[in-house]
Amino acid sequence: MDIPLWRFGEALTAGLISHALLTAFVVVALITWVADWMSKTFTRGRLHGSAIAIIIGLLCAYLGGWLTGGNKGLADISLFAGVGLLGGAMFRDFAIVATAFGAQPATLREAGAVGAFSVVFGVVLSFCTGASVAVGFGYTDAVSVATIGAGAATYIVGPVTGTALGASSDVIALSVAAGLVKSILVMVGTPLVARFIGLTTPHAAMIYGGLMGTTSGVAAGLAATDARLVPYGAMTATFYTGVGCLLAPSILYLMVRSLL
Repeated sequence: MDIPLWRFGEALTAGLISHALLTAFVVVALITWVADWMSKTFTRGRLHGSAIAIIIGLLCAYLGGWLTGGNKGLADISLFAGVGLLGGAMFRDFAIVATAFGAQPATLREAGAVGAFSVVFGVVLSFCTGASVAVGFGYTDAVSVATIGAGAATYIVGPVTGTALGASSDVIALSVAAGLVKSILVMVGTPLVARFIGLTTPHAAMIYGGLMGTTSGVAAGLAATDARLVPYGAMTATFYTGVGCLLAPSILYLMVRSLL
């Protein structure tokens, strides 16, 4: 007895939904394959497949939110619910920690004072930039300015600072948005500027990670540039997040309050 095609489709869809995480791995693999093909076909490798995959992922997230009216992007569609878990904090933090195991301790020590300075300088520079933009858009209270400034450091430092200082949910949301914009810019822009700024060695990657700070953006951008550089950039970028969580709600906030 022949099985109707629509019945087969229902069974396949139900299987994909019930194994959501495996489905998410397949979806990401397909996007990566398509992105690599587009990179070789349309850009002759000048724009790495990872950068194209990031853009495709953002478009898919927008499409998912537009179709469902939700706030989780593609994960709001039940068929792709596993993408929310695969791209969530647990797997993100696992990937960040895992990258550190690819770094050579001897090379990390070579960064020395320059690497440490790049982390502190990167946090302060990003904070000041975000705080200046906040003031430019009319924010005058120290808590809001400091929270948005912290968000310009990373989208993790922003909420941590806002929660510690008692910022409103709207301001915390703005800090997350600022961090996400920065992360996307670093993801897509790193492979485009790497050759011009000499981002070709582990030492340069560590300094770059310390200056940029957004771990997800630096890791993805370096993966699109040279996968061997990822552990070094991700290492200092991770330190950047920790330093930002320490400085933004304390010393940097007090500086903002004294000025405002």
